[in-house]
Amino acid sequence: MWALKESVPRTPVRAPDFLPMFAKRQSVLAATAGAPPARRSVSETFAPVLRVLRKPPVAVAGAGVLLLAAAALFVTVLGDPRAGAPSARVALNRPAAAPAPVPTGLEAFSLDGSGVYQDLAAGGDPALMGEAVITLPDGATVSGEGAPVTAPRVAARPLPAAPIAGLSQPGPDGPLPRIAPDGRVAAVAYARPFVSNGKPRVALIVGGLGLNAVTTRAAIERLPAEVTLSFVPYAEGLQGWIDLARAQGHEVMLEMPMEPTGYPNNDPGPYTLLASADAADIQAKMNWLLGRATGYFGVTNYLGDRFATSEEGMTAFMGVLRQRGVAFLDDGSMSRRPGAWARASANRIVDEQQTPTAIMGQLNALEALAKARGSALGTGFSYPVTVEAAARWTAGLEARGLQLAPASALANRPGR
Repeated sequence: MWALKESVPRTPVRAPDFLPMFAKRQSVLAATAGAPPARRSVSETFAPVLRVLRKPPVAVAGAGVLLLAAAALFVTVLGDPRAGAPSARVALNRPAAAPAPVPTGLEAFSLDGSGVYQDLAAGGDPALMGEAVITLPDGATVSGEGAPVTAPRVAARPLPAAPIAGLSQPGPDGPLPRIAPDGRVAAVAYARPFVSNGKPRVALIVGGLGLNAVTTRAAIERLPAEVTLSFVPYAEGLQGWIDLARAQGHEVMLEMPMEPTGYPNNDPGPYTLLASADAADIQAKMNWLLGRATGYFGVTNYLGDRFATSEEGMTAFMGVLRQRGVAFLDDGSMSRRPGAWARASANRIVDEQQTPTAIMGQLNALEALAKARGSALGTGFSYPVTVEAAARWTAGLEARGLQLAPASALANRPGR
């Protein structure tokens, strides 16, 4: 058996085909096992990143990210410098400013756009409003512009009601003054009677009345009867205001709008007497102006420095007044122009500066001029501060040796 077994030949066993490949991979792993990793340079490591960053859009974005990161780091380390300050956010919706409207002739005449008319009933602390308060010689005080007129009401000393028979005639736009058949004229019949006591005479005209009811009523009721009142011809209810003023004792005048420098940008209204107008145009406009009411003894100018340079215009204007028996008292700018039935020119405008101190200074200067010359005429606008100061100032004139006179008492007939 044993011999037989030895004689049997052994067939060699063939290895599978995948073993050589497996053995090869195993030998590679065995060769590299335990070997240190290969070293790479920094430039080789970041080369892909640098290639991306070199592209312009990526570079800009990267710079922004770095800036935000730096700001965040700054706030984190140092803190927000405004952290302790209160803050608030408000949505502001500012409407577009509307263009300023072109003033009408009435607004230009009344100066309402300048805010000269104040509500005399409005209250307010003068200290908070920045208003001056001054003490007058009689111990009374005058507050500044915008404060109510606190001067007491004066007792009425009425004049005859208008119209007076024989002193007017129908006109194309209303009754016109005329010289009566017996020679009476408006310049005398509608003036306040005056008898001199021998003391220096001082007179005051307060104008711009009729457009603001509160201011107009204050001037009528709180100024003494000897103060002459001047009314705007464009005022509504003009005759009623004139009747009220005469019932209180004031003589009254009408204001004639005349062309100023800068016309038509500076426009006194649709019936402005123009320097370029002929006599017929002056006559037509004066028919409307003079026909607005009755009861006035004279007229005064409103503006008119350019109209005064027109020889033809001034001649026509004065001629109408002379033919109708009406006086002309100007604000001092036309003192060398003769004419009208009677004439006078103001020596001072008392309220070119609308402060109590300035107005009282002008009134005191007018008073000194009256003492030096025997008479003086002042004129002013119906600012509340003017009405207040005038009421206080006139109350002490007699004690200071002067006589308050109506403006008509200082007017003279030409050639007399």
